[in-house]
Amino acid sequence: MGAIYRREMGAFFTSGAAYVFLTVFTLLSGVFFFFGVIGSGTTETSNMFSSMFMVVLFLIPILTMKLLSEEKKNRTDQGLLTAPIGLWSIVMGKYLAALTLFILAESVVFIYSIILAYLGNVVWSTLLGNYFAMLFLGSAFIAVGLFISSLTENQMASAVVSMVALFVLYLFDSLAASVSIEAVKKVMLMFSFYSRYLEFTQGVFNLTSVVFFVSVAFVFNFLTVRVLDKRRWG
Repeated sequence: MGAIYRREMGAFFTSGAAYVFLTVFTLLSGVFFFFGVIGSGTTETSNMFSSMFMVVLFLIPILTMKLLSEEKKNRTDQGLLTAPIGLWSIVMGKYLAALTLFILAESVVFIYSIILAYLGNVVWSTLLGNYFAMLFLGSAFIAVGLFISSLTENQMASAVVSMVALFVLYLFDSLAASVSIEAVKKVMLMFSFYSRYLEFTQGVFNLTSVVFFVSVAFVFNFLTVRVLDKRRWG
């Protein structure tokens, strides 16, 4: 797993994808920070983090689109699949590389916290709660994007399908509101990403939501392993 992880981290930076991702993430988060926090004359960061949901939704598919689709396109996947390494190691190496880059991007909020500390008092419990909310959300979204990347050799198709899939998950709250059958509505709300994320940004720590995001990450990584296993023996 370590070799795969180092290889993917190197690929992110040599291809320039890491620099683009980090730059765009920092730029957009900076815009939300300036207008949502500084412009409002407050040290409360919840508005910034709630707005960042859509940024994460659209940026993560770009981060994950080439992780496995490029291997398939370049026909390097067969060498990888026949190597003396477990499929879980392959998937987790790629997954953790993408997650590491996401954490690097997200950690820009600590620079913002220094600015806020200079301007006033920072509510660290709220800031850290928001930070981990985005971390849990990103960990689940990356797993979804990695799974979709394993299904195609077209990077753009992987990115677009991932965006659509994540956007549908985002719409679960709105879709549930239009459902008249109470049981169906409750099931849909159980799988709501946005409402669970919003809880954290509002200072509510819900262990059930933590388990939800971690479970989603595990399930989609498991599905990715199954796809690779089928390709190995197919």
